[in-house]
Amino acid sequence: MRRFAYGALLACAALFTASPALAADVTGVAFVHGTGHQTNAYNDYWQPTMVNNVRAGLANPSNYTVINCDFEQYMWDSRAAGCLADQLTSFINAKKITRLIIITHSNGGNVIRWIMSNPTYDSRYPNIISKIVRVNALAPSSAGTPLADATINGNVFESSLGWLLGYKSDAVRQQQVSWMAYYNGNYLYGTGGRPSLPKLFRSVVGTDVDSAVWDSDSYCGNYTLNVGLEVTQAWLDTCSDGFLNCSSQSAAGSVWFQDKSRMAGSEPLSHNQSRRACFGLDTILRNDMK
Repeated sequence: MRRFAYGALLACAALFTASPALAADVTGVAFVHGTGHQTNAYNDYWQPTMVNNVRAGLANPSNYTVINCDFEQYMWDSRAAGCLADQLTSFINAKKITRLIIITHSNGGNVIRWIMSNPTYDSRYPNIISKIVRVNALAPSSAGTPLADATINGNVFESSLGWLLGYKSDAVRQQQVSWMAYYNGNYLYGTGGRPSLPKLFRSVVGTDVDSAVWDSDSYCGNYTLNVGLEVTQAWLDTCSDGFLNCSSQSAAGSVWFQDKSRMAGSEPLSHNQSRRACFGLDTILRNDMK
């Protein structure tokens, strides 16, 4: 009996020695922009300070990617979700990512929700979903915006908000309030009465816009853009970031936090500031790279 036990022990030891050690988890972060056709989102959309401060929280800060896709298209379009799936797959494979944290802004949240809600639509989707740990959605347009309706209807917003919406693109049509209600009710998960998303989707909600010329905080992220968002806020609810009502930003998944509860000086985040290193947002995201 002793010989049998000893032999079994040696056999197990040999098997353990011959087997490769399990690789440690590799965490990476992907920055997913909002509406627009981006070719250099690192500089033009997020800006280096935001990206570099956030990725510094990773065990390996080189495990990051900044997505550049054509998000002027409908979310399911090959140039939108297809492009996003392609770039995320390449990133996962190249860096051997096992844990993926995604940071989205605005309409980017809808594109990633499309992927998470429709795993059979594209053969690349299931692997991406399996790697996602969570999505930190900064000011997501989960229920659309009245400004998209106004733009499509061709009034003053068509010219004054071209910088924000991209005029009458398919992505703008998609973000009309009634259209997003239809998509949420039929094709997307995470909103009330619908199945839950397969991975955590949590939003950072911007509740107001500051643009006082004498207030230095109004200049974070570009003063001119913040002034524009202050103007458009007049067509939105009392609680809004100048582009999206708080109710839209909170419509899918869960609310991580509202701006004033966590930002330095209890500052609000305009829709523009929620993609920039303003008031400590970058530090909060950096500390979440676990």
